[in-house]
Amino acid sequence: MNPAAAPQGSGLRGLAQRIWLMIVGRAVLLLLLLAFFAVAAIGVIGIGVSVVVVESVQGSASAVNVAGSLRRLAHRAGGVAVARGMGAADQAAVQDAVAHFEAALDSHAIANVLDRQPSSVFASIFRGVEAGWAERIRPRLLTIPAPSPEDPQASLHYRSLLAEVDAFAEEINTLVAVLEHDVESRIEQLRTMLGAALALFVFVVAVALFVLHRRVLAPLTDLRSCAARIAHGDFEARSRHTGRDELGRVGEAFNAMAGELSVAYRELAARVDKKTADLTRSNRALELLYYVIARLYHAPASSESYSETLQDLEQTLGLTGSFICIEPKHGGPASAIASTMGECAERLSGGGDCGRCSGRATPWSYHREGEFDVLMVPLRDAERHYGMLRLALPPGQRLEEWECDLLEAVSRHMGIALGISRQSERERLLALQEERSIIARELHDSLAQSLSFMKIQVSLLSSALAGTQADEGARSILADLREGINVAYRQLRELLATFRLRIEGDFARLIGNTVSEFAARCGMPIRFDLDLAGRHLNPNQEIHVLHIVREALSNAVRHAQATNIRVALTSTPDGEIAVAVEDDGCGVNADAQVAAQHFGLTIMAERARGLGGLLEVLERPGGGTCILVRFNPEPTPTRTPIPIAQEGK
Repeated sequence: MNPAAAPQGSGLRGLAQRIWLMIVGRAVLLLLLLAFFAVAAIGVIGIGVSVVVVESVQGSASAVNVAGSLRRLAHRAGGVAVARGMGAADQAAVQDAVAHFEAALDSHAIANVLDRQPSSVFASIFRGVEAGWAERIRPRLLTIPAPSPEDPQASLHYRSLLAEVDAFAEEINTLVAVLEHDVESRIEQLRTMLGAALALFVFVVAVALFVLHRRVLAPLTDLRSCAARIAHGDFEARSRHTGRDELGRVGEAFNAMAGELSVAYRELAARVDKKTADLTRSNRALELLYYVIARLYHAPASSESYSETLQDLEQTLGLTGSFICIEPKHGGPASAIASTMGECAERLSGGGDCGRCSGRATPWSYHREGEFDVLMVPLRDAERHYGMLRLALPPGQRLEEWECDLLEAVSRHMGIALGISRQSERERLLALQEERSIIARELHDSLAQSLSFMKIQVSLLSSALAGTQADEGARSILADLREGINVAYRQLRELLATFRLRIEGDFARLIGNTVSEFAARCGMPIRFDLDLAGRHLNPNQEIHVLHIVREALSNAVRHAQATNIRVALTSTPDGEIAVAVEDDGCGVNADAQVAAQHFGLTIMAERARGLGGLLEVLERPGGGTCILVRFNPEPTPTRTPIPIAQEGK
C-alpha cells in the first residue's frame, strides 16, 4: 500500500463524513428547501408555458372577429352591386362597400396572425380568399351593368353574381373555422400542460406535507405537549424526539432545560413562599398603621381610639394583653387611658411611683410580671415623653424585627397624637385667655373710663352739696353725671353687640351686613366699596377690620351729624390694605380731640396696632372726617397681652 495515499484517503473520507454530518444536521431544512424549489420550479415552468401559449394566441380572437366580419361585408358588397343593377343604388355605394371589405381584409389583427404563422393552413386559405376577391369578386362588383329593363339576361346575371358571392363567403367560413380550430388547439395544449403541472404540484406538496408531518409537525407537537405540561407544573416532562437533525437537537436542549427548570422552580417556590409571608406581614402592618393613624388623628384625646388600637396590636402581634399609662400634666399620679390586662402591677403592689416605672430608664426592655413577659415601649414625640406602652407576651416569647419596627411606628404615632391633644388644649386655653384679655381691654377703654368719670362726678357732687351754692353746682354735676351714664349705657350696648357678633360665612357678606345695619339705624344710605384685588385676610385680621368699621360707623352715626357716609376697603399699589370710613359731618376739631375716648378712637387705634398698621383721623376735603387704617395683610401680626385694667386708671 502506498503510504502517501493513506492520508489522502483519510482526508477524503473525513471530508465526506463532515459533509454527511452537515447534511444530516440540516436534514429538515434541506427537505424543506427541496420541496420549496420543486414547487417553485413547477410554478415557473407552468407560468412560462402559459406565457408562450398566450403569446401564440395573442390577437387570434381579434383575427377571428375580423374574419367573421368578412362574410358580412362580402354579402353587403354583393347586395349593393345587385341594387345598383336594379336602379336602387349608385356606383359610389358599390365602391364604398368594396372599400370596407378591403379594409377588413387588410386589418392589423389578420396581418399579425400571418406574420406569426406565415406557413400555416390559415395563411394558405387566406391567400386563396385574397386571390378570389381580387380576381373574381371585386371586378364583377365594380363592372355591374347599368339597369336596363329591356335586357332579359339581367336577372340571370344578378343571380350568378350572388351565387359567386355565396361561394366566396364559404371560403371565408373555411378561413374562420381554421383560425378557430388553431386557437382551440393551442388552448387545449395549455390546458394539458397546466393539468400536468397541477398534478405534479399536488404530488410534490403531498410528499412535502408527509415529510413535514413526520419530521417537523410530530416533533413540534411533542415539544408543545411537553411545554404545556411544564407550564402546568409537571417538570418531569421530556421530549421523545431526539437525534442529530435540527428538531432532534432542539428536543435534547429542551430536555436539558426542563431538568434545570425543575431545580430552579423548587428554589423559586421556596423563595416565593418566603416573600409571600413577608408581603402578608407587611400588608397586615400597613393596614394596622392605616387604621391607627385614622383613629388617632380623628380623635387624639379619645380613650376608645387607644383601646381599639391596642386590640389591633394584640391581634397582629399575638399579644396576651396591653396597657397604656400616661404621665400627669402638672404632677400627681399617672392615668391609664386604655388597658386589656387590668391595673398596673406596680400600682397594685403599692409602689405608685411612675417615675420608677419599669422600662422608663431602659425603654424597649422585657421584664417578668406574674405569668407574662412585659415589653415597655415609650410614647413620645420629638419634644417630650408622654407615657409608656406595656405589652404582655407569653414567657420567653420575643418580638421579631418587623414586629418591633411596626410597634415603633405605632408608638410614635400615639406619641404624636398625645402631643396634638395637649397642644389643642393649650391652644384652646390661649384662645380663652386672649378673648378674656380682649373683653378686659374693651371694658377698660369704655365702661371703666365712663365709670371713673362718674365716680369723679359723684365726688364733685358731694363737695357741691356741702357748699353754700349747692343748687346750681348740683344741677350742673347731675347733668354731667346723667350724660356720663347715658354714654356708659350706649357703650355697654355697643360692646354687647360686638361680643355677640359671629364671624361666620364670607367676609364681604359680613361687612356688607354691618353697613346695612348702620344704614337702617341712621335712616340714610351708606355707600360701600370693596376691592381687595384678589388679596385675602386671615380670620384675625377680618375680626379687627370688622370691629374698626363698626366703631367708626357708630361714631359717624352718633356724633358726626352727616348726610353722606362712605365705607371703602381697597388694595393700594404698594400691597397694603386701606380701610376708610368717610362722612360729610361736623368733623373732629381740637375740642373734640380732648374727649376722644367718647368716640372710640382709642379702641380703633389699639386694633390698628394689632393689625400692624396705623390709625389716622383726617379732615375730609369739603368738610367732614375720614378714619383711615392702612396695614400689610401678609405678615402675621404679633399681639402682646394687654393687662387687665385696674379701677381708677
